[in-house]
Amino acid sequence: MTPNPADQQPDQPLMNFSNCHAGILIHLDAFGELPALLAPAEKARKIAEDTLKFFRHAVFEHHAEEERELFPAVLSSATKGEERDHIRVMVDQLTAEHRIVEAAWNKLEPELKKVAKGHGSELNTEALEHLVNGYRAHAQFEEADFLPLAHAILSRNKNHMEALSLSLHMRHAPRVNAHI
Repeated sequence: MTPNPADQQPDQPLMNFSNCHAGILIHLDAFGELPALLAPAEKARKIAEDTLKFFRHAVFEHHAEEERELFPAVLSSATKGEERDHIRVMVDQLTAEHRIVEAAWNKLEPELKKVAKGHGSELNTEALEHLVNGYRAHAQFEEADFLPLAHAILSRNKNHMEALSLSLHMRHAPRVNAHI
């Protein structure tokens, strides 16, 4: 026996419309969360962009300057024997840590560029955390152990400290291209 359309519930067609609204509202609720999610995404993009601009210029240049100016100055001013040997070990450690940080950066940089452009990325968060934590330990060792000893060694001879200061000043002074 076929059902008679007259026997159907009179509000059945309206239920179809009501059920559609439930699905639409679920999607609109998710869509309504988008503004709250965009702010962290924009912050991530900006941090990535700023770090890309900063890292090579500041960190790599800082490492190079220490290796060209500071480390040789301290080594040459250290007393021969135990003091110089101790400084050599510290300089070798700091230089090795520079290479580790730079290698870690080189691996992270391509994915960070994607983040900076707002693209999806396979950013290795474990490698990022390792770089950040490794650099914190490096800076702590340098600040707490190496730099106070370097200051003591260079301060024994006023000329040594002044030579380092002049060398750093000359390296950072703007170049003047003038003809007389």
